[in-house]
Amino acid sequence: MFTLNCGGRLLTFDAPIVMGIINVTPDSFYSNSRKINTDEALQQAEKMIGEGAAILDIGGQSTRPGSEQIGAKAELERVLPVVKAVSKKFPETIISVDTYHAAVAEQCVNNGAGIVNDISGGSFDEKMFTVIARLKVAYICMHIKGTPETMQQNAVYENVTKEVLDYFILRTEACRNAGINDVIIDPGLGFGKTIEHNFELLRNLSAFEILQKPILLGVSRKSTIYKTLGITAGEALNGTSVLHTLGLLKGANILRVHDVKEAVETIKLVTKYLK
Repeated sequence: MFTLNCGGRLLTFDAPIVMGIINVTPDSFYSNSRKINTDEALQQAEKMIGEGAAILDIGGQSTRPGSEQIGAKAELERVLPVVKAVSKKFPETIISVDTYHAAVAEQCVNNGAGIVNDISGGSFDEKMFTVIARLKVAYICMHIKGTPETMQQNAVYENVTKEVLDYFILRTEACRNAGINDVIIDPGLGFGKTIEHNFELLRNLSAFEILQKPILLGVSRKSTIYKTLGITAGEALNGTSVLHTLGLLKGANILRVHDVKEAVETIKLVTKYLK
């Protein structure tokens, strides 16, 4: 069983849970996930909560391969009104803010977010760890090699599982030394990895249980699925459910998804199978 302090609110789970994705961006890779105004985002939040999402992950910056980064000010203008609105309308729901900017994280936490989801593991903004420790929120530490603009240009590893695990050993220790107590790890499938690397990490996901932290799997509708199958992101729901099943069998604790209902069903079936 894992218990996370999300800004003074406890999130306890003894079975895998679902994090629903709300992208307040015009350019996320999966077009149906784009909610470019607050009303649309609230409708999506209500739908996801009704389908069983335990966490809503709100982001104002696309981090797909090759994406152009917009800066903290523009990101905050996109994401803060949605965080405020969702927090006000659904006060019982845990909100995560998807950002690598400490200033964005702080403003969003002060307005209702209880988790910060940082694709850089604290490497893009040196103030991030200090802010997270002071605010006492849960922190998602992801592995990335390079930046969103460049990460697929140098996706080279001798042993991807070992290198990502070594990275987390160092970063979780850095989190602990900074005073961050509630850490979730995300191996970062698709972030500076080839399709082969992503499948290798999925096969070896249970290796990360040695860290004794919740493991987040973010593979929903990604190119690993649609390029392997020769389809589009819009057609990748079935493939997503397959990889979610494999990830759950290998120890995934949180599924970050575009499609909550199907992910919740997958968890129910896998949980039943494992009993």
